[in-house]
Amino acid sequence: MASSRIALQVRLDESTHAKLKQISELELRSLNSQIEYFVIKGIQKYETDNGAININKEK
Repeated sequence: MASSRIALQVRLDESTHAKLKQISELELRSLNSQIEYFVIKGIQKYETDNGAININKEK
């Protein structure tokens, strides 16, 4: 089963964007993939510190 992808718009200041772009180039990832990677790592850290986040997948 393919997972659905949600498109988001993110506003960043120029300095944050430049740094993020540089990191993505060094890591050989697209900018989008780098943002997704950082979000996943942030969620993992949050759950490590605070416990698992249970989501209700029913719509």
